[in-house]
Amino acid sequence: MTSFRLAPCGIGIALATLLAACATAPAAGSRSVTIERTSYGIAHITAPDDEGIAYGVAYAHAQDNVCQTAEHLLTARGERSRFLGPQGTGTLGLGQLPNAQIDLFVRAHMDGAALARASASTSDEVKSALRGYVAGYNRYLQDTGPAGLPEACRNKPWVRPMTQADLSRTTELSMIQGGLAAFAGAVLAAAPPAPGTKTGAAPVPLEQAVAEIARHAFNANVEGGELGSNGWAFGRNATPDGRGLVLGNPHFPWTGINRFWEMHLTIPGRMDVMGVTGGLSPVVAIGFNKDVAWTHTVSTGKRFTLYELKLDPADPTVYLVDGQRRKMTARLVSLPDAGGAPAAKTFYDTEWGPVLVLPRAGLGWSATTAYAIRDANTLNVRSAQSWMQMARARNVGDLRAAMGNQGMPWINTIAADREGNAMYADLSVVPDVSAEMLKSCAPSPRAAALLNATGLAVLDGSRSACAWQRDPAAAMAGVTPPQRMPVVLTPDWVQNSNDSYWLSNPHIAPPAGISPLVGFVGTPQRLRTRSGIQEIEARLAGSDGLPGNRMGAAELRSVIFRDRNTAGMLVMDDLASACSANAAALTVDQALGCRVLAAWDRTSNSASKGAPLFREFWRKARNVPKVWRVPFDPARPVVTPTGLDMATPATRDAVFKALGEAVGIVRTAGFAADVPLGEVQTRMVRGQKIAIHGGDEFEGVLNKVESQGQSLIDPKGYDINFGSSYMQVVGFDERGPVAQAILTYGQSSDPASPHAYDQLPLFAAKQWHPLPFHRADIEAQRVGAPLRLAY
Repeated sequence: MTSFRLAPCGIGIALATLLAACATAPAAGSRSVTIERTSYGIAHITAPDDEGIAYGVAYAHAQDNVCQTAEHLLTARGERSRFLGPQGTGTLGLGQLPNAQIDLFVRAHMDGAALARASASTSDEVKSALRGYVAGYNRYLQDTGPAGLPEACRNKPWVRPMTQADLSRTTELSMIQGGLAAFAGAVLAAAPPAPGTKTGAAPVPLEQAVAEIARHAFNANVEGGELGSNGWAFGRNATPDGRGLVLGNPHFPWTGINRFWEMHLTIPGRMDVMGVTGGLSPVVAIGFNKDVAWTHTVSTGKRFTLYELKLDPADPTVYLVDGQRRKMTARLVSLPDAGGAPAAKTFYDTEWGPVLVLPRAGLGWSATTAYAIRDANTLNVRSAQSWMQMARARNVGDLRAAMGNQGMPWINTIAADREGNAMYADLSVVPDVSAEMLKSCAPSPRAAALLNATGLAVLDGSRSACAWQRDPAAAMAGVTPPQRMPVVLTPDWVQNSNDSYWLSNPHIAPPAGISPLVGFVGTPQRLRTRSGIQEIEARLAGSDGLPGNRMGAAELRSVIFRDRNTAGMLVMDDLASACSANAAALTVDQALGCRVLAAWDRTSNSASKGAPLFREFWRKARNVPKVWRVPFDPARPVVTPTGLDMATPATRDAVFKALGEAVGIVRTAGFAADVPLGEVQTRMVRGQKIAIHGGDEFEGVLNKVESQGQSLIDPKGYDINFGSSYMQVVGFDERGPVAQAILTYGQSSDPASPHAYDQLPLFAAKQWHPLPFHRADIEAQRVGAPLRLAY
């Protein structure tokens, strides 16, 4: 049996560092952390300092998710092939790759010395927290023993103590998942052309290139299916009590390391914050304290640029910068034998980053041209400091200041405080490339077209003048400084649903002078953005059927769970009219589809008959060329495009064809055309079938739930594994925060745990759980005896 032993001051610290830490730290075991659990297993952790808080977070998180953590550490170490087999698959960022491919990429990317230097630059409080997290996780392994672990990792040789280097690697993976990690497959595919190759491949159609790039990047597709969220904040002019109010509704995976976990952290007299963390982190990422609440959404900002390299015709591994030859660095990365053939790959690096290939996007490696990717979030170790300061913020101004170090890797922040101030801020990490530079450094018209179509910037790597600008006001060289990022402070309201800063509030002029790399202005908005703005404006106009004309907490909880299907609202009137006008020409399936959708209530509620049919219909029909009757108008971005162009014969025929095919798809899966959504969108929880309401990204349902990896309904219905995860509505009263929340999949990733999906019935019933922030509320909800750990 494997045993776990702890060094006196933690695992994995170099001897000199260990001796220095022990010389200054309190004696081991002289302090203690208390872990209390309340309803649904929410962890409340109290300690005298940051190290103790992190110790308790890691221990409690491991109680619920140790196997998930242990497997992620394998990924961060590049050891999946060794223990799980090279042909198995795993998650890197949001993508799935074979284990051998993940290991090769991770081993090529991770620079242990550079990560150690970056970690050494963090504050003492961050260092203490990270030290405590490592020790707390290892303490759990020691207390539990290999045989006491959940079935998924019980007695597995790959469950080993965490080191500081491991934790740094997991942070790095989190930072780059919005950029370089999304292109891992393209980096792995890069290889110089064979000797004698004279020219590149045939030109690729722009539409094909757009589709290929959309597969790799966050928010590349207006109606995508990627990480997202709804974040709304209301100030004193919009709420009934004049205090701030926040909705947090992140749309993240229901499995894997990006799951959220609820916690309440208290350092008496210094910090009292509640919310969720993600990944392996000792800080609250989305949450609230007594004065301010915040949430995050995935920003449209680009974290990277590509560089087009001009190659030496005599050697495709030599590129030219200002006419000077630069040799690429070739690095052979190998994997130890894992029961199969050893794997090896040569990676090629340049001053602009690693070389990649996307042949289907026209970005290949020829005898004359190659492409490299530079990610601004590489070695970003600043996020923990940002969130630690946010935890102690007293208002939205303090939040803004806390993010001034630009630790937010790829997210917006939406917040409100008890004084009734609301804020939208994109203070994330974006390369400092101005609009003018994007034009002057575009190496070709083709590159400019890619920028306009996808937001992907391809810069001229043959000119040093095209390096990212270096503003001394930035937290890191090459990053756009906070002064040139968009921030909106208002007593009214702000929102974001993964479109750019442009319409954070349509009645407030957007900040001027923002680079297109942060987000576009005047472009079509995704349906969730349009739906959110319409819901907010109808509420504040008193025209949405609810009492009054202010957004209170009860109204906010109701609005987000209306499950209005925005696509249905936009197209069904025209479809119904066309069904009536063309009834004699319709096939049997088309006519059936018309009847079912005419009776559909245009929502994605569980009882909604015909909602699955509409999903399969719109999945196809939305891609019909020029399908909209009213095209996008930048002067009316919230209400356009809209309607179906059923007056054009080609469009009408294509739409009816999609409708008939959708009926066939639902029938082939074994369901009636008018099957209610709740019969096909379900999950079994301890023997009970739970109906799940909500809709897909392309339907524009605010409560977004998705079946990632499933292109159509099948005989098992929809396997929901992505979408609404942690949902919070937070306001304030005289005592402090008043918060209600739902964690759809529960605290534990262990299927045998009572806290695996124990909150899903709440979600299904559209019920919210009051979060116990105040001591009396914690004691009223407490389950079991407190656990006290000396550290």
